[in-house]
Amino acid sequence: MTLGTGFAIYFLFWWLCLFTVLPFGVRSQIESGEVEPGTEPGAPITSHVWKKLLINTIVSGVVFAVYWFMTARLGFSIDQIPSPFPQD
Repeated sequence: MTLGTGFAIYFLFWWLCLFTVLPFGVRSQIESGEVEPGTEPGAPITSHVWKKLLINTIVSGVVFAVYWFMTARLGFSIDQIPSPFPQD
């Protein structure tokens, strides 16, 4: 795997993990009882974006390390996944 390919795959893992990490720990204004006038009551109080980006980077790094180990060291590839459709 070249450096560019590895970076592209890591970015894909990072982007997919981002959507799983973003909702963690979100509290809306209604849940806290502190609704600011003129804002959506379902809006989060604080988003903690930097904390979530750090957690996302760590999680996607672990996922990429497992992927790299499986492909580079153990020799697995996407071609070894059985197809649910009959082969002609």
